[in-house]
Amino acid sequence: MTSSYRPSMTVRSFAVMAFLVIVLAGIKAASAIVVPFVLSVFIAMICSPLISTFVRYRCPRWLAVLAMMGLILLAGLWIASIVGSSINDFTKNLPEYRSQLVDQFSWILDKLRQFNIRISKDQVLAYFDPGMALSMTTNTLSGVGNVMANLFLIILTIVFMLFEAESLPRKLHLALDKPDMRMSQIDRFMKSVNRYMVIKTLVSLATGAIAGIGLWLMGVDYPLLWGVVAFLFNYIPNIGSVIAALPPVLLAFVQFGPSGAGGVAILYVGINTVMGNVVEPRFMGRGLGLSTLVVFLSLIFWGWLLGSVGMLLSVPLTMVVKIALENNAQSRKFAILLADDSSAQEIHDRANGQTDDDESVKAVEHKQGENE
Repeated sequence: MTSSYRPSMTVRSFAVMAFLVIVLAGIKAASAIVVPFVLSVFIAMICSPLISTFVRYRCPRWLAVLAMMGLILLAGLWIASIVGSSINDFTKNLPEYRSQLVDQFSWILDKLRQFNIRISKDQVLAYFDPGMALSMTTNTLSGVGNVMANLFLIILTIVFMLFEAESLPRKLHLALDKPDMRMSQIDRFMKSVNRYMVIKTLVSLATGAIAGIGLWLMGVDYPLLWGVVAFLFNYIPNIGSVIAALPPVLLAFVQFGPSGAGGVAILYVGINTVMGNVVEPRFMGRGLGLSTLVVFLSLIFWGWLLGSVGMLLSVPLTMVVKIALENNAQSRKFAILLADDSSAQEIHDRANGQTDDDESVKAVEHKQGENE
């Protein structure tokens, strides 16, 4: 007589949580390897549509891949040179900027003294230090720069991924137990994430270009640096545009006073309003179906787990988790919790339809087995 032991829901939940803790600890410990790999995957996803377009026009795939990698290498070196030289110049000119900041605040300090409110210049510098305003930006850029130090490894990984992209669907079709159903899920996942990455990259490029040109026309120092910062930080949801705007606004205040800072602030508000509320929704449609709270929490979580690259890729990484949960009947409820209202209802309706379909398929298979 044999008895089968089935663990309770509490034991299974505890086992799953322990498994997740072990996996996350391993990812955190191996971040030096995981982060370049994750970055390579998403860069390959961005480049894949352009490679496919070149191949469609009878360009050899190897030539298209090599040309794309050469372009990425040149762009990476150009961005690294701009960021490095601009930060070095800013550091050299920081004492001058601090003295100019005190001069700009002198009239405010004089007005406060008339009301017997005395604030020292050191306190002003403590709260409005240009170096402190730039520190968050430079820390994020340095985190990305540390990853890009493995640029040769990243490019090699992207090259092999792009070469394997053509044969990967065929291999998956042979490996999966239900290839038609699984391939439709994989295709839906790839299209949604790929579409997001491509559109977000194009919108970020436009945001960085407009910000850099606008700051150059207004005479703010280091417009190329702030354009690159606006491009990179546009990937960070919710707070990325605010972080990218703080250093140029403060620098404009140092250079031109309150009117210049107000002009730069209006420039950034206008860019982010048009790009975030008009252009991006127009091309992206409903989006990826994540709630606003989940987007913000994913920024914190992936930033802690993978550093600066995790912050930049927090939305697509969360979307990967959501789609993976969505395609499993037991974990689908967690995907509903991650989704926004409309997407949650859609997941629920599709799950009920898939359940009905699965039951009908099982009934047909059972009937065929009885006939045999």
